[in-house]
Amino acid sequence: MEFAIRPQPRLRIGWRELWAHRELFYFFAWRDIKVRYKQTAVGALWAIFQPLMTMVVFTLFFNKVAGIKSGNLPYAVFSYTGLLFWNFFSTALTNASNSLVSNQAVITKIYFPRLVMPLAATIVSLVDVFAGLMLYYRIVPGVVGVLLFVPVLVASFVAASGIGMFLAAVNVKYRDVRYALPFFIQTLLFLTPVIYPVSLLPAKFQWFLYLNPMTGAISTVRSGLLHDGSIHWGLVGISLATTLLLFVVGLVYFRSQERKFADLI
Repeated sequence: MEFAIRPQPRLRIGWRELWAHRELFYFFAWRDIKVRYKQTAVGALWAIFQPLMTMVVFTLFFNKVAGIKSGNLPYAVFSYTGLLFWNFFSTALTNASNSLVSNQAVITKIYFPRLVMPLAATIVSLVDVFAGLMLYYRIVPGVVGVLLFVPVLVASFVAASGIGMFLAAVNVKYRDVRYALPFFIQTLLFLTPVIYPVSLLPAKFQWFLYLNPMTGAISTVRSGLLHDGSIHWGLVGISLATTLLLFVVGLVYFRSQERKFADLI
């Protein structure tokens, strides 16, 4: 019996094939989690400890020293909310971008849907909560924010997956990605309202920040969950449109290069 492997159309995700290989998502994700926290004393608590420590530094320097305000919302909660989503996005993007190169031994030996690699690497980053900090400041989550939390997390996942697929495909041919990516992520942090509120910019320029998918995600959670102003649906729509565009571009490019991965890697 012969089994023919044919290239998929560039815009086709191949849900049936991914579902047939669904166990690979679990195995690759669980393997990465075990490797990440192997021989660590606190394990997965590092996922919460890192943004907490960064929040302390941001509060001291940007709030207390630089005088950046966050309205009626405690700056610690304000910055920690942004950091949780930003850490998820940046970690997912880094893992997805390096997923193919890191698994070259597997890719060159057996066939499976290559999309599994960047998507599984992104799923690993779905950790982090901030309920404890909200409880400390006695903030009652808004109903709208609770309902929107999962959709916002999904939107962040889609954005990270789209960019991650694109960079993962580029990284197979040009290993410069691993050196350029940290600089790109660091620069993007300052174009994301993690440290400062969107209102710090004049209203006529705020749309520019919303071209960044994470701006829509972070501002929506702050408004809906932490009662930090109202949700600007028109501006959030810009972020969602950018998210979908990035995912489509990433998917198309990944598909166009997929047949070359085993030869180039």
